[in-house]
Amino acid sequence: MSLNIRQLASADFPTRWGKFRIHGFRGEFGTGMQKREEEAVALVMGDIHASPPLVRIHSQCLTGDVFGSLRCDCRQQLEMALAMIADQGAGILIYEQQEGRGIGLMAKLQAYELQDQGLDTVEANERLGFKADHREFALPAEILKALGVSRVRLLSNNPDKVAALENGGVAVTERVPCEVMPSAHSEDYLKTKKEKLGHLFTSR
Repeated sequence: MSLNIRQLASADFPTRWGKFRIHGFRGEFGTGMQKREEEAVALVMGDIHASPPLVRIHSQCLTGDVFGSLRCDCRQQLEMALAMIADQGAGILIYEQQEGRGIGLMAKLQAYELQDQGLDTVEANERLGFKADHREFALPAEILKALGVSRVRLLSNNPDKVAALENGGVAVTERVPCEVMPSAHSEDYLKTKKEKLGHLFTSR
């Protein structure tokens, strides 16, 4: 797959977890009619070159990240990642614009409607004509390399993210679990993640 990446911006970024630097990236995939663009930001804290940094690849979730939805664990994972990076004094959070596992916001809300009728997250996506997980993780590997990082400790329960980084030329020296306490609303969501998407949970 053809991929060109450009860094478009870089700025100081103070947060309630501490001071980061925010970098804006745009990746162009494919050629001709198959060409598409994807944008992402990387929040970088501390010295990311002294040893393999803690890295979280987080897919945008408006409903969870912004509104605090209890249907998923996204906001909890996002805040856990930022807190763990701050606690270690160094790390990278890559935030990709891949709403609803890559299907987009409106389709995700349609999937919610189907879930209300009894389908799980995978069945709902497939009923709408999508793959169970429509995301690709080629861009994060290129962002890490652009930042001069070739070895990471990946904060994730998703083996696909590990494989994508490895395939993209970034070594994952350790997979660090990113597990949060489930709510009554997210229990079935997390069960589907484990049983149908192969996510790894030590406590389930």
